[in-house]
Amino acid sequence: MLISSLTLFFALACHVALDAPAETAPDLVVLGVTQDGGLPHAGCQKNCCREAWKNPKLQRRVSCLALVDPVSSECWMIDATPDFKSQLRALDEITAPSSLSGIFLTHGHIGHYTGLMQLGREVIGAKDVPVYAMPRMMDFLSRNGPWDQLVRLKNIALRLMQNDVPIILNSRLQITPFLVPHRDEYTETVGFRITGPRKSVLFIPDIDKWEKWDRRIEEVIAGVDVAYVDGTFYADGEIPGRSMAEIPHPFIVETMARLASLPATEKSKVRFIHLNHTNPALQRGSEAMKTIAKAGFLLAVEGEQVKL
Repeated sequence: MLISSLTLFFALACHVALDAPAETAPDLVVLGVTQDGGLPHAGCQKNCCREAWKNPKLQRRVSCLALVDPVSSECWMIDATPDFKSQLRALDEITAPSSLSGIFLTHGHIGHYTGLMQLGREVIGAKDVPVYAMPRMMDFLSRNGPWDQLVRLKNIALRLMQNDVPIILNSRLQITPFLVPHRDEYTETVGFRITGPRKSVLFIPDIDKWEKWDRRIEEVIAGVDVAYVDGTFYADGEIPGRSMAEIPHPFIVETMARLASLPATEKSKVRFIHLNHTNPALQRGSEAMKTIAKAGFLLAVEGEQVKL
């Protein structure tokens, strides 16, 4: 009997231990929540960034997750952002300083891989840090400077990922990449399903539109406990004078409308992440933030942890 790709997608957690005490369970940690340029954003003269320059408490780092296993003392990062330095420091404060067990890359846009430069001889001078990448991403890093120097000097050790093929991190954690439609000028784009002993988490920071995907986001959300999804823009017209079609993402209002009929328990799984600096949902007390909460959805928060 043939098994559907979606059923297979959710069956890939079979190798992970079934349970773990909460105090020793692996953690997923949110290290950043904004789009590639962060908040404040270079060149932005709008109030959103002026206020963030004046008040560090309003500043937000670029979208990034970390996985931490307190039992094995291993930790991994998902995406290497322009804020890699401060995110690595934040991870050290959570786990006590230790070397990275690996970095997983979603795609080749600047907010998701350029932090790799910190591993080079000009900064850390790292030794063979595993960097997991899809075929085109791996080829891009191998053939283009300055990234190819990281490979030649063995600062990083490239590890090939394949669509829907799980990667076993240890006996308690695994991560599975899956292709999503996005502006793939240089590389393909993936999201991840992270599976621990107790919970599973979805991470899709970038996708063009849900309708372009060969999977139904409703069914994918049903198969996990927490879902961090693309919330780059709140609504159309958010960037005056520029066609939003040039930078397609599912607007938060579109995602909320699509998922409106889901039970409250399903909606509460959703955390919007990768928010552009212009996104009004980043502004505390804004109507956008209130609307999201009233609809039963959540926003990703830097520092939040999910016990896996």
